[in-house]
Amino acid sequence: MNLTISGHHVDVTPAIRDYVATKLHRIKRHFDNVITANVILRVEKLVHKIEIRLHVKGHDFHAHGEDANMYAAIDFLADRLDRQIVRHKEKRSDVHQPDAALKHQTSAPGI
Repeated sequence: MNLTISGHHVDVTPAIRDYVATKLHRIKRHFDNVITANVILRVEKLVHKIEIRLHVKGHDFHAHGEDANMYAAIDFLADRLDRQIVRHKEKRSDVHQPDAALKHQTSAPGI
């Protein structure tokens, strides 16, 4: 996975870089085919904002979070991105289930 972290009006310290990398490692548990991840950290009037664009095979994810603390914003973003990936993975697996249509069919009464 190519991880690019940039900062606007904030210095990207090694501690923040490591924290973002560990949070994105949680994403790789659910979806191994992550190609690139672009993370942008910024500070605007004492509000820490973080934005991520995640490119996987066949799909792109985008999420953003903001908080008064940079680490809390990273946590919020990781949770939001994790939910998006799990939802995408469930949709993808539901399509490829051969018996998925059978469970939604209703049987005729009295049969």
